Amino acid sequence: MSHAVTMDSVAAQPQWKTAVGWAASILIAVLFLASGIWKISDPFGWSVLLHQLKVPQAVSLPFAVTLGTFETFTGLLFLVPGYRRIAAWLGSALLIIFMIYMAVNYTALHGVDCSCFPFVKRAVNPAFFAEDFGMLVLAVVSGVLAGTSAKLRGAAIMFGAVAICAVVFLGIASARQTGIKAPPTILVDGKPYPLSQGKVFIYFYDPECMHCLDAGERMAHLNWGSTKFVGQPVVRPQFAPAFMERTGLKGATANDFQLLKKTFPYTSTPAGVAIENGREVAALAQFDEPEPAATLKKIGFAQ
Repeated sequence: MSHAVTMDSVAAQPQWKTAVGWAASILIAVLFLASGIWKISDPFGWSVLLHQLKVPQAVSLPFAVTLGTFETFTGLLFLVPGYRRIAAWLGSALLIIFMIYMAVNYTALHGVDCSCFPFVKRAVNPAFFAEDFGMLVLAVVSGVLAGTSAKLRGAAIMFGAVAICAVVFLGIASARQTGIKAPPTILVDGKPYPLSQGKVFIYFYDPECMHCLDAGERMAHLNWGSTKFVGQPVVRPQFAPAFMERTGLKGATANDFQLLKKTFPYTSTPAGVAIENGREVAALAQFDEPEPAATLKKIGFAQ
């Protein structure tokens, strides 16, 4: 009966209001769903991004899962006419809180990538607030032009289903973290360097090895994206700066050869290890064309 009342109230509106309401609802729903599903499908990756946005590391993972759950839930609500007013309140609250947080931390986060949407790059700048305000307007329009609200039972069931999916995705992502555990930190340029967050590629090389030099020059042309490159000279570390400059590699130099070799043993140089969130994803031993680019792109460490 509540559904029937909702549809009757929608039908009683002028057609242009119905059309505008649906257009606003679908557009804002797509934005919330894209952002939310991305977070719950890659919780560890998003925990790293949130930590870069000044969210404490200790809570970044549960916060990523929780935020992704609410965004996905909100996006689904926008697609159901009877729940659009609830979606408008919830979506508006999320957007306002997000904008306030960014405004408070604007000085520290200015220019930082804060994209919540796959394949779309957004940086913290004045345009960011204009874009989020535009999304807020869409949410309000959807709520204002919505019909009578339906009972909350269906929304509660929907939220439970989304929450279960988020937990399942978290379990799958956790199961993938099964490679060799990296040391929590290593010495890089003489300072502690964490390996527990994000993607790190460690390149073992001999500064006087032509094969290492050739592989380094080819890797210098890769688009590493968010992957951090760390070079580890296996001998003659005093030549490391010259090697990095000659190859064109942009990265840091590790000073923890014995610890790294013990943790990630290899047979000869050049060699490499891809680490994500503190676990080995792949060990690379082939550095002749088309490697290592093919493997690095396959595992998402280069583009």
